[in-house]
Amino acid sequence: MYPPVVTKDPTAVEVEVQAAHLAIFPGDDKAVVPQAFGWVIACFTGNYKDYQKVDAPYHDLEHTLQATLCMARLLRGRHLAGAHPQLTPPLFRLGLLAILLHDSGYLKKREDTQGTGAKYTVTHVDRSADFAAELLGEKGFGPQEILAVQNMIHCTDLDSALTAIPFQSDLERTVGFTLGTADLLGQMAARDYVDKLPILYAEFAEAAEYSKEETHFVATYSGATDLMRKTPAFWKTFVRSKLDWDFGRLYRFLNDPYPEGPNEYIERIEANMDRLHAPEGGQHLIR
Repeated sequence: MYPPVVTKDPTAVEVEVQAAHLAIFPGDDKAVVPQAFGWVIACFTGNYKDYQKVDAPYHDLEHTLQATLCMARLLRGRHLAGAHPQLTPPLFRLGLLAILLHDSGYLKKREDTQGTGAKYTVTHVDRSADFAAELLGEKGFGPQEILAVQNMIHCTDLDSALTAIPFQSDLERTVGFTLGTADLLGQMAARDYVDKLPILYAEFAEAAEYSKEETHFVATYSGATDLMRKTPAFWKTFVRSKLDWDFGRLYRFLNDPYPEGPNEYIERIEANMDRLHAPEGGQHLIR
């Protein structure tokens, strides 16, 4: 079992990510993790240029921290398992920045006072890639490094054709797939995931209001109850398939002990799906 971490607390998550970082690369620069967290927390708290504090109700800073914690654990497990291609310090750093910035596309400029960042749900992946390029360019990263981060961010697009992403190496692809895996597992394994589904639906409803793509997935749910009813099938038929086939079952590196030990993330997701299947279908959660 992984130690409990309060994912609402950036410092608590940073400590765990730093522990994973130094377990993989004991001699690496200890400033890498605090620096990345500092940059991104400033962005999400309204302390970067003319961007507001994040106001998307579901895709908030905690969501990013949940995914980041999961990715750090997964990369550590993969390293300890001796998997190839082996992770390098530069790709760890770029992968960390990518997961921390993967939902920066929900951030709004200060003059953008209409609605919340949820209105950008349909375009948030491209917006996140653009935001990452803006921030990292200012921090002195080169074009290839920025492209690597953007490629990894695009792995979180559920509609993305992964074969079309211009990865620059097999390792970059692997770290990108790790990011995509962690984005899904981190949120769906959260103990309050079921309780947050009505909040997620509220984001979808706002996005549908602003989106010109009437056939986009955000418009396929009739309400929070419908989203909750359909989530177990989404997990079973779509997410598990993506994790297994598109992302190459990277989640297995979270098995503790590896390779045959239990997988706490998968078990917690299954428990959440059981809760949604329970009598009354969780209706009390959305009254």
